Amino acid sequence: MARGKSGGSGSGGGNSGGKPPGAPGDGPRPQGPPPGPARRTPLQAVLYWSAVSGVWLIIFIVAFLAVFAYGLPDTSKLYQVQRQPSISYLDRSGGLVAVRGSQFAPPVNLDELPPYVPAAFVAIEDRRFYHHFGFDPVGMARVIVVDLQKRRYAQGASTITQQLARNLFLSPDQNIRRKVQELILAVWLETKFSKKDILALYLNRVYFGAGAYGIEAASQRYFNVPASKLTVGEAALLAGLMKGPSRYSPLSDTARAERRATVVLDQMVQTKAITPQQRDNAFAQPVRVSRTLASQRAQYFIDWVDSDVRAILGKSKDDVLQQDLVVETTIDLPIQADAERAVRDGTGPDAQARGVQQAALVALDGEGRVRAYVGGVDYSDSQFDRASDARRQAGSSFKPFVYLTAMEAGRTPDTPVVDEPIKIGNWEPHNFTNKYLGPITLQTALAQSINTVAARLANEVGTQNVARTAHRLGITSPIQTDPSMALGAVEVAPIEMAQAYTAFDNGGYAVKAYGIERIRTAAGKVLYDHSVAKPARVQVIANPALGYMIQMMRQVLISGSGAGARINGYDLAGKTGTTSDYRDAWFVGYTGGFATAVWVGKDNNTPMKAVTGGTYPAKIWKSFMSGALPRLNVTTIPGGEPAPAAAPASGDPIGDLLEGGVSGAAPPPPAPPGAQAPAKAGAGPEFF
Repeated sequence: MARGKSGGSGSGGGNSGGKPPGAPGDGPRPQGPPPGPARRTPLQAVLYWSAVSGVWLIIFIVAFLAVFAYGLPDTSKLYQVQRQPSISYLDRSGGLVAVRGSQFAPPVNLDELPPYVPAAFVAIEDRRFYHHFGFDPVGMARVIVVDLQKRRYAQGASTITQQLARNLFLSPDQNIRRKVQELILAVWLETKFSKKDILALYLNRVYFGAGAYGIEAASQRYFNVPASKLTVGEAALLAGLMKGPSRYSPLSDTARAERRATVVLDQMVQTKAITPQQRDNAFAQPVRVSRTLASQRAQYFIDWVDSDVRAILGKSKDDVLQQDLVVETTIDLPIQADAERAVRDGTGPDAQARGVQQAALVALDGEGRVRAYVGGVDYSDSQFDRASDARRQAGSSFKPFVYLTAMEAGRTPDTPVVDEPIKIGNWEPHNFTNKYLGPITLQTALAQSINTVAARLANEVGTQNVARTAHRLGITSPIQTDPSMALGAVEVAPIEMAQAYTAFDNGGYAVKAYGIERIRTAAGKVLYDHSVAKPARVQVIANPALGYMIQMMRQVLISGSGAGARINGYDLAGKTGTTSDYRDAWFVGYTGGFATAVWVGKDNNTPMKAVTGGTYPAKIWKSFMSGALPRLNVTTIPGGEPAPAAAPASGDPIGDLLEGGVSGAAPPPPAPPGAQAPAKAGAGPEFF
């Protein structure tokens, strides 16, 4: 019964031997793999993978743009101009010194301009402007090749549209995110505006230097003409500014600006914006920059106070920042003219032959007001401000801080010392001549700028104490306290030296040099007044130390290393300074309520040819003070005994020349046998 179902050996149906269906031996076997899809031809494979890659590329581009488009600026404020105020700077008598700040003018219509004006910008900035869609692939490829060849970022390929996008919406930061955003915004501008509109926006918003934004403001500021009256040469010069408004400004480097304008004119000929004859005519007609802009005085001073003005305005309400302002300064234009003339004359051909390349001068009154300020020989040649931004070794002009510390510790001008070789640790200071005067007084040591005495004195009173004295009087730069600091191995700015020496001329009070008296709107609303909440004066030098220092520093001009700066009829005192290898030379001097610091040297800090503080710095100081002092209500120096014979001129000028003194001045003590005699007037060098 069940047996037939449970299996058996019969051949009749069923699963014999328990093999699953389809096991080997059951029925016919298949003759190969089952048929699959048909293979693609090479062309089909290329098309297929191209489509796949295209889809992924689109996804990547969309994601890429989405990432970089995040945080794009608001483009709805396209026509809003965030203008800074135009700032008029007045001298202490109300005379106009300069006009700074952003200058804007009404937008100019492109149709009102001569055709060669916009063509100049297209020729030099974006020759394919009318043929691209916001960016220039050809130009970008060319720049990549050049950059790879030079292995550095050599040039850019920004189109006019990209520059407009950057100027309107973006910061000048150089990074990938900003460049991508610039491309996005450039394409957006091309979709929204015509080429003519884009070019007009560009010309009306781009920065031309000298505070001028837009072609109309630039035309007025540089040439005193409206943009509609620009000549071919003037248009080329303005277009050339786009590569660097400061570097290619005719105010900073006339020759460089002319070379750049020549390149623009050549490009204009190549693009057929002008004919070769028009280019030749432009060469024959010199471009003359506005006399007012080119001849402005006190530009280093205006640069110095400009940052303070903006810092003060930054605390005001926003509506104030949209108003034209007037800044009343401390500068005195007639005295400033004397200072600029003295610096120019004192760095003339004979000084240049001795290696003098640059100079700086700062003059302060007894309250700290900056009355004259010169940061270099020629502002149009170099805008670097050596009066406050340069830090140079002070040389022996630093020694008064050493001697003041000693006076406060109990020494007097008559304290005896010995000028002899000295060794402090591993340091052995030497006098300039490598000879020594033997027994002298501190007064003679300072007047003759003896290095060994100053080094010994600083070591005795402590270099830390000397540094504290210098900081107390107005030196703000860090002061190293190695033994060499006694001889001026300290880097300071001229304005710091003038500030510190002012404490010697005003009765011993510390001052903070300042240049802004008042800031007001053009309508008269006062925004800042220096006299409001003015801090109380702090006395930093007391008698008898103050009187001692005045006595000794007078002697520097009477019989010492600064005799070349002496001006008969005035009570004067000061100190020369010269650094090793003649890299820096100083003269810092004062009368009652007025101090002036002068520095000469080279920007690259290489040596001059035997230029000491008693030569060209003293000459510049004397030239300036000779013109300035008659204009000032100066007095004898307060805090000390009256000058021995400072007021009247000597009755024996021949004797002055022979003896190096003035009537009534005691000669320096005689040198001991075998020692070098004290240097004659004007010949006493001093070095660290």
